[in-house]
Amino acid sequence: MEYNTQLKKLALPEYGRNIQNMVDYCLTIEERNERKRCADTIINIMGNMFPHLRDVNDFKHILWDHLAIMSDFKLDIDYPYEIIRKEDLNSKPGKIDYSRPNMSYRHYGKTLEKMVKIATEIENPKEKEQFILLVATHMKKSYIQWNKEVDDQKIFIDLYDMSNHKIDIRDSNIKLPEMKDLGQRNNNNSNTNNGGKKNNQQKKKQ
Repeated sequence: MEYNTQLKKLALPEYGRNIQNMVDYCLTIEERNERKRCADTIINIMGNMFPHLRDVNDFKHILWDHLAIMSDFKLDIDYPYEIIRKEDLNSKPGKIDYSRPNMSYRHYGKTLEKMVKIATEIENPKEKEQFILLVATHMKKSYIQWNKEVDDQKIFIDLYDMSNHKIDIRDSNIKLPEMKDLGQRNNNNSNTNNGGKKNNQQKKKQ
């Protein structure tokens, strides 16, 4: 008795030993046209093994590539498609260029950089002041995600740099909210919303 571990390693195990044996037999056929008919039969059997993939783009092309791989690229027939080359089979994929936006302060994120730019373009003084406070508060929240503590002055300096010196609140008396205060507000809002939902549900039951 022969065990699978003693047999030749399968190039594509998903097709099983029987399909590999068919491919090996096809290689032994001397008459070219007969060899092609044998290959067509193998392709049909391979396709029937995965009927749920028939709608996949280039399904037939993939099967012929697999046949070439299982024959170790030794099957001499007129392929209906340009099959994969053996030297490309083990080649490393090309390097993917990831998007790396040019950011001076990555920990703040691209969205905050855009918000800073918007703040510099607001003309109404009162709206500008309110929006700057909003931006600075979000900057503090983002900064604390990377560092446990931050001084407001650090945020003001970063804001000054990020705005190309167009927003300068370094010498202001602005006091940004403490992050624990923000967390408490969020919890209170959440509890209020949940309480409202419960009251609405109770009213519906009544």
